[in-house]
Amino acid sequence: MTNANLLLTPVTIGGKTIQNRFAVGAMECNDSDDEGNPSDATYARYEKYFAGGSGFISLEAITCQRESVSSLHQLSVTPTNAKPLEKFVRHLKSINKDTIFVFQLTHSGEVGHPVLSKPVRVTEEPLYGYEHARLIGESEVAVIMDQIVEGAKIAHAAGADGIDLKLCTGYLGAQILRPFNKGNWKYGGSWEKRRQFAFDLTERIMKEVNDPTFIIGSKVTVYEGIPGGQGSAGPDTALMDLTESIDLVRGLEERGVSYIIEAAGAPRHTEDLSKTDRTKPYIGYLHFYFQNVLRGALKPETKVIGNCYSLYRDGGLKTFPAVKPENNTLAFWGNKNIQDGVVDLVSLGRQSLADPSVPKKMAENKDAEIKWCIGCDNCTVFLISQEGGGCAAYDPSLAEKLKEIKRRQ
Repeated sequence: MTNANLLLTPVTIGGKTIQNRFAVGAMECNDSDDEGNPSDATYARYEKYFAGGSGFISLEAITCQRESVSSLHQLSVTPTNAKPLEKFVRHLKSINKDTIFVFQLTHSGEVGHPVLSKPVRVTEEPLYGYEHARLIGESEVAVIMDQIVEGAKIAHAAGADGIDLKLCTGYLGAQILRPFNKGNWKYGGSWEKRRQFAFDLTERIMKEVNDPTFIIGSKVTVYEGIPGGQGSAGPDTALMDLTESIDLVRGLEERGVSYIIEAAGAPRHTEDLSKTDRTKPYIGYLHFYFQNVLRGALKPETKVIGNCYSLYRDGGLKTFPAVKPENNTLAFWGNKNIQDGVVDLVSLGRQSLADPSVPKKMAENKDAEIKWCIGCDNCTVFLISQEGGGCAAYDPSLAEKLKEIKRRQ
């Protein structure tokens, strides 16, 4: 493997060249104000991301409506939020104008918070555990699609570089794409009908935004790990069959997307697959396989952004069998997978909360100063508890908040 740090080399996405191969993944932290606008806490978090030097940043699972949210203070992109979002983008771009900043547009669907919102489902037979979600029909799905397209137009007007259409992690886009969505309706049953939801949305966004410089991409679950989930062989089997996943990303590419973010699993269903525990490196290796499948399916100009790299940090956890620690680090696997043509960029989720300055510190040869994610997963505790969160391992105020949450449990 080359001695050069390929993670710090430039890459072009959608005609725009960025300074490195680091992406900040979409990490919900439930810290908007009561209207879904960026709060002081949101500003503080994203200021650190932009100052940290990552080439690509995705604004976390930002909802295009306020009825079926995943958390009480989920960020929103509706007409009411347009001006606050414009101010937000302008401020962050003043910190680092060269970073690509996209909005991850979403609808929670059946995984909307069961108390704080109104979860909905598109399948006559509910997924087990989501019987409470209200069944909606084609007309209501059409309204949701209108809201997503409107969200893309608001993102464009606010100065965002593009959008990330969320087709992953168990949210509505994933629910429609699953083989489990077997009913006979406009976007249900055959694969040709299910995939059309994503294709119609992409085509509409392209047409209605009407700006060739606006970068459109999607985060896609390659394999969900549940019977009838994305990447399974049918509605009642968990056997992996990536035919539909490959066809989906190729169809998105044909419609002009510039990047695909690889995902696997769903936090509410297959948590270890979606955000791998530090003791299970082999699941992280499975993500590398999915990235390689995507990279092999797409043209070179369509970039693949890979997940599950936070897990490997500096090799210091020493929980990996049969591998030297120095050959099981973020830097090792990021560089190797870029060099081997497995992936184009690496996305940091939990690690970006622990230390948003990984790219900057690596560029300045200050790797020893990086605050590595310890894999405690307490950032998820904040989200589940409907508290604004982040990394309690390195933020004393959040450590105290975490103690209070656990005292109440």
